[in-house]
Amino acid sequence: MRHVSFSKFLALILAVFTVSVLLAAPAFAQSKKQVPTETPKGTQKKNARPSGTPDPEAEKVKQDRKEEDKAETDPDVLKISTNLVNIDAVVYNKKTNQIVVGLKKENFAVFENGVKQEITNFSTPEAPITIGVVVEFSKWTEYFGRAGGGGFEPGTYEVLRPVAYFVSNFIQPPQDYASIVAFDMRPTPITDFTNDPARLRAAVDLLLRNYPAFRENNVWDAVNFTLVGGKGDTVVLESSKEKYATYGGMVDIKNRRRAILLVTSGIDTFSKITYDKIRKVVQTAGVPIYIIGTGNMFFKKYEQFLPAADDISGAPGRMTFLQANNALRTLAAESGGAYYPITFEGEVPSVLKDINAFLRNQYSFAYDVPERPHDGKKYKLEVKVDINGDGQYEDKEYVVQHRPFYTAPKDAAPKDKN
Repeated sequence: MRHVSFSKFLALILAVFTVSVLLAAPAFAQSKKQVPTETPKGTQKKNARPSGTPDPEAEKVKQDRKEEDKAETDPDVLKISTNLVNIDAVVYNKKTNQIVVGLKKENFAVFENGVKQEITNFSTPEAPITIGVVVEFSKWTEYFGRAGGGGFEPGTYEVLRPVAYFVSNFIQPPQDYASIVAFDMRPTPITDFTNDPARLRAAVDLLLRNYPAFRENNVWDAVNFTLVGGKGDTVVLESSKEKYATYGGMVDIKNRRRAILLVTSGIDTFSKITYDKIRKVVQTAGVPIYIIGTGNMFFKKYEQFLPAADDISGAPGRMTFLQANNALRTLAAESGGAYYPITFEGEVPSVLKDINAFLRNQYSFAYDVPERPHDGKKYKLEVKVDINGDGQYEDKEYVVQHRPFYTAPKDAAPKDKN
């Protein structure tokens, strides 16, 4: 009987919350470009995107192939071209989570569909990072966060605090670049990729000063937009007079250390791209996604009072939170990243330190494979490590975190001329 009464009370609270949203003063709408009150003082009006850090090994392979193309060849000899498959990996101890550094090429073995491949390129460069920070900024974000924080501060702080902490403590200008994209019913780039600390600070301040306008969370659209780019709202801090602009995604960035930091509850409302399709995009992109799941703070506190399924007001039930948790965990794993479902605010600094350590201590290696048909086929990748060099792989003691799939490019279907 107490459970039924609390459910009615929760429904009444949601109804009052909805009415208050409709009657509130004009809120921050991501579909409308906002102009900050203070213009960030950067070195440029619009920072150039990172041009990329050349990889000596890759450049050597590229130069060798150019020389081969220039050389005279026997017409009777079949020329075989190859594809280079790149893998970035982090090795850490399962029990202590301590990252292992100082390994050599001989310590690794790469398998494609169970077949061992010869590693042709290997390096451990201390390369700068380029990261796309994607943050959920909706009415549900505000509601979940207010419950998680006890109602003593704006609910959006629960998702904005990790963003502010990361860009202020771990982005090292001028080598590192970051872009901040906020989303509700659609993604809005607050700032394009920049190495200007003042610009990143202005992007965070802009979000802190405003309030969400919509309840919808289109998570998969936001991830797809950040990865592959597309046409969307103009970058807010550029103060462009144009309504729409083309945003270049992470796949256009040629730097060695690329990643996405996604801060979200994982509850998707009605994204145009389906979950199955975004999984394929993530697998193909090869960009690790590190996810901080914020919905867990609300769920752990109120799980016993939530209905099994969503109620008529649209409030998420237990199954929705569990599905969101599983979806985020899968995306992180299939991208080569990691998922952190935080329960307490105090976990944020240590989680962000782990993410930064993973990005800074990656081993980069590649292998050549014969040219394949461009059919979009997926190949399973497995990397094993031999720490001691005794010929035995330490699968039980160490984890090699890397992307688990390689997807061959797919040619566009021929157009029907009839």
